[in-house]
Amino acid sequence: MTLIHYLILMPILAAAFIPLLGVGAPKLHLGWGAITVPILLFSFFVSYVPAIASGDVFSASVAWMQALDLHFAIHLDGLSLIFTLLITGIGSLVVLYSIFYMSKERESLAHFYAYLLLFMGAMLGVVLSDNLMVLYLFWELTSVSSFLLIAFWFRRKNSRYGAQKSFLITVGGGISMLVGFIMLHVMSGTNSIQEIIAMRDTLHEHSLFVPALVLILIGAFTKSAQFPFHIWLPDAMEAPTPVSAYLHSATMVKAGLFLVARFTPVFGGEATWFWLVSGVGIFTMFWGSFSAVKQKDLKALLAYSTISQLGLIMSLFGLGSAALQGGASTESVLYTKAIFAALFHLVNHSTFKGALFMIVGIVDHEVGTRDLRKLGGLIAFMPVTFSLAVISSFSMAGLPPFNGFLSKEMFFTAVLNANQMTLFSMETWGLLFPIVAWIGSVFTFAYSMILVFRTFLGPYRREKLEKTPHEAPIGMLISPIILCGLIVLVFFMPNQLSHYLLSPAMNSILPTYANMDGLIPHISAWHGFNLELLMTIGVAVIGAVAVKTLRYWYLVYDFFPEHRSIDSGYRWMLSAGERLSHQATSRYMTGFLRHYLYYIYGFLLLITGGTLLLSGSIIIDPSGDAPVAVYEVIIVLVMAAAAIGIPFTKSRMTAALLNGVLGYSIAIFFVLFRAPDLALTQLVVETVTTVLFLLCFHHLPEWSREERSLKVRLPKLLVSIGMGALTVLIALSVQGNRLFDSISSYFEDSYDLAGGRNIVNSILGDFRAFDTMLEVVVLFIAGIGVYTLVTLKAPKGEDERERE
Repeated sequence: MTLIHYLILMPILAAAFIPLLGVGAPKLHLGWGAITVPILLFSFFVSYVPAIASGDVFSASVAWMQALDLHFAIHLDGLSLIFTLLITGIGSLVVLYSIFYMSKERESLAHFYAYLLLFMGAMLGVVLSDNLMVLYLFWELTSVSSFLLIAFWFRRKNSRYGAQKSFLITVGGGISMLVGFIMLHVMSGTNSIQEIIAMRDTLHEHSLFVPALVLILIGAFTKSAQFPFHIWLPDAMEAPTPVSAYLHSATMVKAGLFLVARFTPVFGGEATWFWLVSGVGIFTMFWGSFSAVKQKDLKALLAYSTISQLGLIMSLFGLGSAALQGGASTESVLYTKAIFAALFHLVNHSTFKGALFMIVGIVDHEVGTRDLRKLGGLIAFMPVTFSLAVISSFSMAGLPPFNGFLSKEMFFTAVLNANQMTLFSMETWGLLFPIVAWIGSVFTFAYSMILVFRTFLGPYRREKLEKTPHEAPIGMLISPIILCGLIVLVFFMPNQLSHYLLSPAMNSILPTYANMDGLIPHISAWHGFNLELLMTIGVAVIGAVAVKTLRYWYLVYDFFPEHRSIDSGYRWMLSAGERLSHQATSRYMTGFLRHYLYYIYGFLLLITGGTLLLSGSIIIDPSGDAPVAVYEVIIVLVMAAAAIGIPFTKSRMTAALLNGVLGYSIAIFFVLFRAPDLALTQLVVETVTTVLFLLCFHHLPEWSREERSLKVRLPKLLVSIGMGALTVLIALSVQGNRLFDSISSYFEDSYDLAGGRNIVNSILGDFRAFDTMLEVVVLFIAGIGVYTLVTLKAPKGEDERERE
């Protein structure tokens, strides 16, 4: 394994050992130990920036299951480098922030940092994997670890509900994605993503190409909270604020965007991909911003704003995918700006949204509430937090001099270019993109202003607050200060970011373009008085009017009642599924053992018997059998009479004795066939079994009249005859279908091979000694358990307390 392989596994291994740090240093906040992992990883990946910027790509592979084409393959290029820096860089700031946010006296920090590091390792595996199945493995690990993080405060009902909701939706999408990956493997014959990209031209004509495309996009849409799968993200805000700042701004929700970007070279240029990605993205952008304005909880507002921003980036990836249609033509080259804008806004969004989550966490931590109806006038108490909120919120609104302004202008350029597309019938529908984008941007401006001014300005409502407001400690402010510093720095130095990170990522997404340098736009804050600037001015003016007149047009949300929302549909589906499952379960989980045996044996008869009949495998060839003696026939008839008599007996004692006749008759056969050791074993087992039956009967009620009725006995009789006939047919068919030579001749030489004259003992003690040893160990463990249960006594009075 290479160094990168070990670095991916480092957070996962650290997650296993982080609880030990708390035991060894109980006075130390575990965050100080956990923060070393993302800092080391960030430093390592930063060292790759110059090489990646110069065009290098780093790949490594470790064989895992070669027969299944499973390899722990790593591919570090410009696209994966951006995500690794976000995962480790934002991760370092989040852990630092959590040290001052999470109390080591009230919280289980060992669990928290173990889950957080597990998630970090899973995300690194997602963005660095070059094998479809390994990527899927890490993909689902992100869902599991995020479930644990969202449900960290598991005693809260809403936390459990939000974790369950996000898990069901994202894992469901992950399963869809897995099916798409399998289709890709069927089409290409490989699990290597880079090899699949190399053969993209040969895959387009395959009948599975579009189904695989759709299934993979479902996985991406569920993870990145695209409409209509966006409903899990607001409920996931029940997680601690550091989790929200990490998962729902910079990492987990960006996994779907990464998936779309990684597979754009494969599916880009396909009309279905273009319309799904760009169409779903632009509508999600509008719907998220529209829904964010009506929220009263700050984290809920940020949740819907995240949905909106993710939709914006997704739409840009969709519009940019048209660049792969028809080669590097003049029109196609124009679309590459959308890909560049998507990457640029992806980075910018991580900075301002991460800072905003931390700022909201500070307000909640120091004031005791996130309810906008209770907040106001905090600028006098929290001036530093207010300043950070202005920087990050204005960046999200797309105002200068902040990085969000630059990428928002590029977003407007991309949607205006969409109006000029001649591909995919954009002459008809292209006008919708700039219109929807502009309306969504108005709502984006509105909720950004609401977040700042409703929280920090206006009347101070001390009577509604749980705590006396005060500024956060410096330790909690460091992380948002760094992020806000990056917001301003990127605005003044955007082309350095473009050269070292965005350009290599463009080359990864659009590998068919030989000269990428000519396609990288020069980023500047001033382009003259163009349509994009007019759109921005219009957004600010109309957005300000919308905020000022909010109480007059707020009634528009009444046209979208909660009981008719997608979220209510999800809850109805969940409750309906629970009702149906309860009804179905109550029908077959009757509490009667005989019914369960009917299901088990009936299923076995149907599947096994049906398969044998349909495949023609029932072949009986008695030509090689030994002659049957008269006494053998007599014993068989005795056994048959005993077996037939059991269902019709009216006494448990008689049934037990008849069952014993069967067992002892088998022992007689063992004697006749010269197997005295097996006969002895059978006699002992049968004797013990009969005694146990008699002991159990002492504690069981008498058979009722219903249990002796034909209604009860007939199904038993049919199942018994069916299973008996099936067993006999299988035995005879096996006897008549000898595909291989018998291995009995090998064991007959037991004396020379194992030094034992008794073949059975030699098999148990020598030929399969390891298996026998493990069986003995299992019996030993079971014996210890039984001894513990028998001898362990509850403390005096414990039984009385339990009964109370």
